[in-house]
Amino acid sequence: MNIVERAKAPTPKFFKILRSITMALLAISGTIIAAPVFLPAAVVSIAGYAALAGGVISVISQITVDDTANRERAIVNRLKKGNQNLPRDGIK
Repeated sequence: MNIVERAKAPTPKFFKILRSITMALLAISGTIIAAPVFLPAAVVSIAGYAALAGGVISVISQITVDDTANRERAIVNRLKKGNQNLPRDGIK
């Protein structure tokens, strides 16, 4: 399974919540970094590290795959592929 397939595959609920939290963390840290007022260097530095951590966690959360949903999708795709040449009226 390559990266594109992993990104398109279903994500577990925990990682969806974690991804949402890290997106909020990214927004807050981006706001602090881009603030037009003078902030202490430590605050800006911490915001930079928080942005980096949020980006990494959100990427990892996105490529985590729910195996049971992925297996169900594969079974449905196999059934669709196997049934595409059958007659529609039920007569063989």
